[in-house]
Amino acid sequence: QLETLEQEEQERLELRPHPVERRTHMVSHQHGMTITKTLLEGEAEPQCWSFSYSQAELRGLLLEGASFLLLRVLACQQAVPPGLVFPPINTKGHLCTSSY
Repeated sequence: QLETLEQEEQERLELRPHPVERRTHMVSHQHGMTITKTLLEGEAEPQCWSFSYSQAELRGLLLEGASFLLLRVLACQQAVPPGLVFPPINTKGHLCTSSY
């Protein structure tokens, strides 16, 4: 019964003359999870989006860190159960489907 309480991701590309930085902050709360995405491009004003998902929508959610852990376990066992599917959150902050 592992649960992600909070997760922070940051990506920075040093593209001259306008560096690009993307940040994602996910925080779990009583009713589900809120995801905030921020995009900084050069000197432009930051763009920010926020998404909230209910506990029901997040049932079985597999975030990036947990996905890496699962892949290691599956590699050690040298087996993948048939029909292994999880709802991850894509790079735009939306729920999608991931199958192994």
